[in-house]
Amino acid sequence: MMLSEIQYLVRSRYVFPDVAAEIAVALDAVVLTGTDEAADAVTLSAALQSVNGDRHLRVQHCPGGVPSQVDEESVRAWFAQVVRDEGPGITEVRRLGGRAGLVALGAIIPPPEHVGPAAAAAFTLLAGLERLVLDLRGCLGGVPESVALLVSHLAGDEPVHLQDLVARDGTVVRSCTTPSVTPKVPADVAVDVLTSARTFSGGEELAYDLQALGRARVVGEITGGGAHPREAFDLTAHLQLHVPTAVPVNAVTGTNWEGVGVLPDLACPASRALDVALATDRRPGPALR
Repeated sequence: MMLSEIQYLVRSRYVFPDVAAEIAVALDAVVLTGTDEAADAVTLSAALQSVNGDRHLRVQHCPGGVPSQVDEESVRAWFAQVVRDEGPGITEVRRLGGRAGLVALGAIIPPPEHVGPAAAAAFTLLAGLERLVLDLRGCLGGVPESVALLVSHLAGDEPVHLQDLVARDGTVVRSCTTPSVTPKVPADVAVDVLTSARTFSGGEELAYDLQALGRARVVGEITGGGAHPREAFDLTAHLQLHVPTAVPVNAVTGTNWEGVGVLPDLACPASRALDVALATDRRPGPALR
C-alpha cells in the first residue's frame, strides 16, 4: 500500500513528469521489511534516486515523529520549535584580526521572521569591516525567502533578481532582494563564502547566488548538489516522503547547482577553508547585476 502511495505522489507531483514515470517503475522492484522503518527509508530513498540522483527526492525516517506539514501554521510551529532548540539560523558572529569578521550559519536557515532579526544584529555587530566571511560549511538547507533576505544585506539600494522557481505546471515564483533590509554591508567589503561537501540546498543557494552576482568568492569544497525545493508527505508516523516540485533558474547563469554542486573559486579542504580565505588577498567582486 505504501509503495503505491509513493508511486502515485511521484507520478503526480515530481517536477519532471517523464523522469517521474521512470522512478515509479523503479519502485516496482522494491521489497520492504515492513518492520524496520529506518531500513525501509534507506531502501526507498535509493530507489527514488536511482534514475536521476535527485537527493531531495527521498523518504526520511524521523524517530521522534514526522514534523507536521499539514498546513502553513503547522510548518511555522515546527520552525519555531527548531529555533528554540537550535537558534535562529546564525550560530556564530565574531570579529577576526585585520578588520575581518565571520558570520556562521547553522544547519537550517529558518523563515525570515526568525533569521531576519538575527542577521540584522550580526551585521550591526560587524560594522566597519574590510572583509566578511560567511561560513556555510554546516548549512544543510533553508527557506528561499530567507536566502534572499541574507543576500539583501550584501546587495545595493535597488532590487536584484536572484532566481525564478519554475513549477511542474510552468508557474513561476520570482525571488529578488529587498532594498529596505538593513544594515547593508558596504560594496567595498570583500566577501568570502566557506563551503563543504555537506553544504546543501538552501546553503548552496546562498553561496551560488552570491557567487553568480560577483559579490563573493567561494572557498572550500564542492557542495552537495541539491537545488530542487520539495514538498513533504507523511507516509507513517515516522516516515515522510519528500518530493521536489520546482526547479530554480538563476537570473545570471540561467541554470542551477543540481547534481553538480557549487564549484569553489578557491578549492581546499573544508577544515582549512577559513585559514585559506584569510591568507589570500581578496578584493571586492564586480558590481551586482
